[in-house]
Parts: sequence; structure tokens; C-alpha cells
Amino acid sequence: MAGLPAIAGYGQNDARPNVLLIMVDDLRPELGCYGEEAIRTPVMDSLANHSLLFRNAYCNAPVSGASRASMLTGLYPKLPERFTHAYTYAEKDAPDAIPLPRWFRDHGYHTLSNGKVFHNVDDHATAWSEQPWRVHREGYESHWAVYNKWELWMSDVSARTIHPKTMRGPFYESAEVSDSAYQDGKVALKTIADLRRMKEQNQPFFLACGFWRPHLPFNAPKKYWDLYNREEIPLADNFYRSEGLPQQVKAPTEINSYGGVGDKSEEDFQRLAKHGYYACVSYVDAQIGLLLNELRELSLEESTIVVILGDHGWQLGEHSFWGKHTLMKRSTQIPLIIHLPGQKGAKSDLMVELVDLYPTLCDLTGIPQPEGQLQGLSFAPSFTDSRFKGKEAVFVQWGNGDNAINRRYSYAKWRDKRNDTEAEMMFDHQRDPEENRNVADERAYRPMKNHLSRLIDHLRSKL
Repeated sequence: MAGLPAIAGYGQNDARPNVLLIMVDDLRPELGCYGEEAIRTPVMDSLANHSLLFRNAYCNAPVSGASRASMLTGLYPKLPERFTHAYTYAEKDAPDAIPLPRWFRDHGYHTLSNGKVFHNVDDHATAWSEQPWRVHREGYESHWAVYNKWELWMSDVSARTIHPKTMRGPFYESAEVSDSAYQDGKVALKTIADLRRMKEQNQPFFLACGFWRPHLPFNAPKKYWDLYNREEIPLADNFYRSEGLPQQVKAPTEINSYGGVGDKSEEDFQRLAKHGYYACVSYVDAQIGLLLNELRELSLEESTIVVILGDHGWQLGEHSFWGKHTLMKRSTQIPLIIHLPGQKGAKSDLMVELVDLYPTLCDLTGIPQPEGQLQGLSFAPSFTDSRFKGKEAVFVQWGNGDNAINRRYSYAKWRDKRNDTEAEMMFDHQRDPEENRNVADERAYRPMKNHLSRLIDHLRSKL
């Protein structure tokens, strides 16, 4: 792409930049660089100081399988027909799509997948230059957390807290172990080894690294729990259902399948759960630090684009919800940090969504976009052109609900079997940033509501 002098003319023995894509499961924008003072994320905060940080970034489906399938194919979800649930296979749901790793491979990149990238390790496995790698090759099947099938728990204490129906261990663990005892530490070490290999290659690389935490269970080495005083961690101040919230918005239930949950309305549980989430985020932050340090040690820092993102958000007690799986902002808004070599730090209020990442990376690396496939909009011009306006709104789907979000408003509607609107939800983020009152029925919001509804219908007609 023309007009990007900061990333032109470098690479190992190629003019194109490398790409290190770091995906973090269930990571909401609760980071220091996003203004959260209580959490400890020094690595991501430091990188953000030399990157473009997107303050209005959203997933396209608040669930891992559909979100990742959509992002890596450049196709919007079309729920419930496509990318439908947590165990989505993009290769089966969109068989004609060219996945991002294959496109980059076909244009001269060596492409690798470590950890959780596609939700299923066998999804588009042949699209990569090498077999996708995970700590456990068996993948991420429906019984993945049965105690202790995947070595998720490291403490003897955990063996005494088993959910009697699911046979899963407790929803958290603070074990006195090294970083590499848990999966994400192993993913970091494998990625470091691959960076060293790629340094010797005569071609640019696209290396995707997927960390599991802070996805449940909230398991992290004790030293990351020790970063926090549990009594000082701020709790959600809106632990109640939003006024006028449609019955279609249901409380997520995933956490209930783990042991030791108890009464989620009690303050002790809320502090423990948020402490666990914070500890896991700090643990992943440290693993990302190992990767960035290795880039510097290998003198790859000036030839590598670094992308850090969450696949969707996660509610930590807001509206009494614990988890994703809703069209509330805490479920759908994500952190997105993109570092280009030589770039100065900046923050962007552009509306961007994960379906936009595929065309953006094509433009930033100077390779063409696959003709006729991608449904997102490249936001690469925003790195050099302050006048770039991007798109008006982003689009999120969950169940039978469609959600359009612009810089001020979020509007969602649900359809019945006859395709008629049966429920609506609208929030004014300027007046109500925490989405505590549904204003969809208020006369003053009717013009904007109708406009966003038409945007949804227009996009739906093209899917």
C-alpha cells in the first residue's frame, strides 16, 4: 500500500514486514493504556505508547468460535446460518473463503499458528505453512476442561473442588508454579523458538500467537495474584439488570460449569472472580513481554508489525452478568493495539471491527486483498491520514439479535421466526456509558433508532 513510509523497504530479505498477531481470549479493554488504573499491564501499556490504540474496536460475535472464524476469513457472521456457536469451524461454515493465513502464505509469507488462533486446531489447518501447534494436539472439544484432562489445574487444592455434573475443576487457581507450568507460558516459549527460526528464514513471516487466559478458569501463577490487594480491586457499581432490558438478553452461564462458584451476588465472590481475571491478564501481559523482548534481541523489532487484540469482551459483574454471550458493550468491545515500526503513539476513535483486520493487514503489508471476498473495510489509511473517517458503525450478532454501534449509540433488535422485530435495545453511550437504561422506546431517540435499524437491514441484505 502506498503512503506508509514507516514500514516500507525492510524485512529480512524481503521488502515486506513481518506480522506478529497476538490474540488474547476473553480480553476486554480493561488495561492501563485504556485508562484502568487498578490493573497491572505494563507491557501492553508500554507498547501502546508507540502504537495506534483503537478506543472503539468491537468483535462481530461475542463468542470465540464465531469471532475468530469471522476475523480470519474477513466475513461477517450470519447467525444463525454461519459461524453459529462456540465450536465453529470456519472451513465448514464458509468453505469457499480464503483464510488469512493461506492468503499470506500464497503471497510469500511463512505462516505459523501457536496456541488458540482458530477456535479449533484443525480448522483450516492446511492454510498454514506448518501444522498449527497447541500444547495438547487433541484440540478444544466439548469436554476440554474435564478435570484434569488438559493439565489446566496445578494445585492439589483444586482436586477437592470438582463440579459434580461437568467434572470440571474450580473456576480459579493460584498455584505456586512457574509461568511455563500453565499453557500460556508454554505458548510463549514455543513462539520465542519460532521467532528464532524465522530470523534465519529468507522470507517474511506471519506468526499468530493465541493465549488462553483470561478465559475461564482464572488460573495463573501465584505471583500474578500477589500483584493485587483484593480489597482494593474496584467492583462493578451496576450489579443490577439494566432498566427495560429485553428478556432476550440473558445472563451468561459458562462460569456455572466450574467448581466453587457459589452465590455470584455476594461481594466475596465478586472480589475473588475479578481478582482472578486481573491476575490472568497480568500473566498474559508478562508472556507478551517475553515475545516483544525476543523481537528486540533478534533485531526484528524494526521489521515487524505487532497486533494485540481480544476476540471479544467479558462481563465482570456489570448488570449481574459474568461472561460474554450478550450484546452488551462489555461483551462486545475489545482492545486493539497495532504497532508499526517507527510509529509514534496515538489513540483513534474510529469505529473498527474484527472483520476489518484482514483487509487492513493486507494493505499494511503491501499485498492485494482477495477479490470479491472481504466484507470489512481496511483502516490502514488511519495510520497516515488523520482525515480518514472510516465507517459509520460496526455490526455485532448474537443469537437472533443484530447490533449496530456508532460513536454514541448502540442499537440492537431481535427477530422472530417471521423475521419481524420482536424486541429492541438502545443505549446512549454519551449519557449512559455503562448501559444502565434501555431508551429504545423513547421518542427522542426514534430517528437515530430507525437509522441504525436500516443500517442493520442493509448489511443483512448483503450477507
